[in-house]
Amino acid sequence: MKTLLEKLRTFTSKLDSLILLLLRLTLAYGFYKPAIMKWNDISAIGGWFDSMGYPLPYLNAYLAGITEAAGVVLLVLGLGTRLISVPLIFVMLVAIFTVHLEGGFEAANNGFEIPLYYMLMLFSLMVFGGGKYSVDNFIWKRK
Repeated sequence: MKTLLEKLRTFTSKLDSLILLLLRLTLAYGFYKPAIMKWNDISAIGGWFDSMGYPLPYLNAYLAGITEAAGVVLLVLGLGTRLISVPLIFVMLVAIFTVHLEGGFEAANNGFEIPLYYMLMLFSLMVFGGGKYSVDNFIWKRK
């Protein structure tokens, strides 16, 4: 049994960078549409934020749009993976507490399920970085 577990551990340890790549690409895909939506009509997003009582709603609309758009690009490249994960986690926290919390947990009820999953994936990237298949790895290996 111990030998089987050792083989399984050896095999799965080789998958870590592939998993980190898939997390990055999944998150980039998930942030793409919201980023595009914000930039297609940033003033409407600012108005929506204002209707929810956000402080500085138009500034926050721009900050959210910039963060999500930068997140898409940086996550795809694996550039500044740990760094971009922090503001994206913050965006998810704001989304949970201002939009999704009243829907409960389930995504089908516009609950906080999906933003929570995104936060957990982002936290993993913050801790483990972008992995072997990232620009971060290329940059830091060269130094």
